[in-house]
Amino acid sequence: MSSQRGSVYLAVMFAVVVMSISITAAAKQWKTVMQREKEADLLIRGIEIQTAIGFYSKARQLGSTVPGEKYPLTLEELTKGPKPFLRKGYKDPMTGEDWEYIPGPAGGIKGVRSRAKVTAIKQHQFPPAVAHFEGLTQYHDWVFQWPSASTPQNPQNQPPQGAAGTSSNPPGSTSTPPQGATPPEGKLAR
Repeated sequence: MSSQRGSVYLAVMFAVVVMSISITAAAKQWKTVMQREKEADLLIRGIEIQTAIGFYSKARQLGSTVPGEKYPLTLEELTKGPKPFLRKGYKDPMTGEDWEYIPGPAGGIKGVRSRAKVTAIKQHQFPPAVAHFEGLTQYHDWVFQWPSASTPQNPQNQPPQGAAGTSSNPPGSTSTPPQGATPPEGKLAR
């Protein structure tokens, strides 16, 4: 009878160990799933903010006599007006806090980045608007800004193509919003 108790005790201990290992593996898998979800949100919101800054800058340049990009002072500025450029001022999906702002040369917010210094799962095959993220290993390195490093720019001191007998502006010039972007319309979908 004593040997049966010992066998049952060993079987129960073995079952506890197997369950602990299974739970640990499931927790690691869940953590990866959650990180991928936050990463996808980071890309979606970051590109949306980058696009909104591009449209904001383009709209402000139209009535200005001073050349150069015009940037908003806050993300909330992009959500105001008769035609908002951004649905709402999003938080950084990776941290749940405010974004780290990238200042423009003459002031304002040129772009945003995550404060998370965590290794990114996605490191290849990015959307065209952020193709320059290729090979970057941390979320903190992903900078969503206008103009984007993925968008070719006109060289300084040269007229854009399309001026005085040349062809039209090339795709991605500073006067063109990011690829795949559509201007905001009156009421935005929620």
